[in-house]
Amino acid sequence: MCLAVPGRVVGIEDRDGTRMARVDFGGVVKEVCLAYVPDVEVGEYVIVHVGFALQRLDEESARASLELFEQLGLLEEEFGDAWARAEAEGAATDIPGQHEQEGVR
Repeated sequence: MCLAVPGRVVGIEDRDGTRMARVDFGGVVKEVCLAYVPDVEVGEYVIVHVGFALQRLDEESARASLELFEQLGLLEEEFGDAWARAEAEGAATDIPGQHEQEGVR
């Protein structure tokens, strides 16, 4: 499932002519493109979908949405633990005896 998730802008920089932000989604910080909302400033909240900030959002609405998403488990589903997910995916693709064949012990 892909959600549009509210997050707080914690940093902004210009990258090759494109305004980019670091956005905090309740503890998970991601890089986000600000092309659609170029006048957003640090400290403001935005709605983000697939790496693009789509619109500005007031703090009260953003916090209420984040709280509801967390209660429903949607933040974990959307962001999850990247390291745990990578480990699980790697284990699922391991071939028994593969490391021995490669000379890894």
